Amino acid sequence: MTLACPECHSIVYARHLKGLGQLAVSQEQERAWPQARETWQQMLQWLPAGTEQSQMVAGHLAAIDGRIEQGEQRTATWKKRLGPLAPAAFFLMKAKTFLFALLKFKFLFSFFAFFGVYWALFGWRFGLGFAVSILIHELGHYVAARRRGLKADLPVFLPGFGAYVRWYSMGISLDALSSIALAGPFAGLLAAAACAAMYFFTKVELWAALAHAGAWLNLINLVPVLGLDGAQATHALNRMQRGLILAAAILFFAFLHEGVFLFIAAGMAWRLFTGSAPENPSSATMIRYTLLLFLLGALMGLVPQTMRRF
Repeated sequence: MTLACPECHSIVYARHLKGLGQLAVSQEQERAWPQARETWQQMLQWLPAGTEQSQMVAGHLAAIDGRIEQGEQRTATWKKRLGPLAPAAFFLMKAKTFLFALLKFKFLFSFFAFFGVYWALFGWRFGLGFAVSILIHELGHYVAARRRGLKADLPVFLPGFGAYVRWYSMGISLDALSSIALAGPFAGLLAAAACAAMYFFTKVELWAALAHAGAWLNLINLVPVLGLDGAQATHALNRMQRGLILAAAILFFAFLHEGVFLFIAAGMAWRLFTGSAPENPSSATMIRYTLLLFLLGALMGLVPQTMRRF
């Protein structure tokens, strides 16, 4: 695997390494030394040996090893001082850490805050259904990450904006990264399709509103900019594949007349000339991406758009 450009000597996976470096620094700030050490160790696999960057990572590893050793020495000293009371003291310390984690737990609070915003805007029935649809989308990311043995936090909702799942890649392949990114829109597609089925069965406008809003929001997530799911998935595509998805988005706009496809096309056009392209692109990612565009767009075309209080 080529880790550096043979002509300009730039690091090939610089963006991926930047993400790992930010994760490692945050773990160090939280004093999660074993996790930080594992993340820095993962970075070495993506860096050419003997480079300045690899030496910097080795320095971090040496510093962490020193801190871990100091911690073990302090633990041994306290065990000696506390004698038979040591097990009880360490149990209480772990219980305090667990309680602190519970107090920081944002999932339920943020979910109900998110629900409250859309309740105030469109009524409690739409607010609840929309919040659950977003939850299903985020759980798609969560389950996909956990299935691959990765650490992932439960979703955090941002009232008025959306939600996110924080997960830790730890050196996985670009294909796996794109699979986790697109797992959210696929889960969101299923939620929107279920709402559409309820609308066709009951003719209740609430289900049509939820289906249309869910499909639109998942399409927005496929715009390949910033930290959206489409941007993460695009890392596994080469420039030709990005061009094909650009053409598909324009074609879908011509047939479905949904403006969101123009945003996707514009984002993919920008991606044609920015960022690096992988040596081994993922055909599966291109197929999943294009299929999502088609199915979500078709769903928006099948159900009427209704924006009122329910």
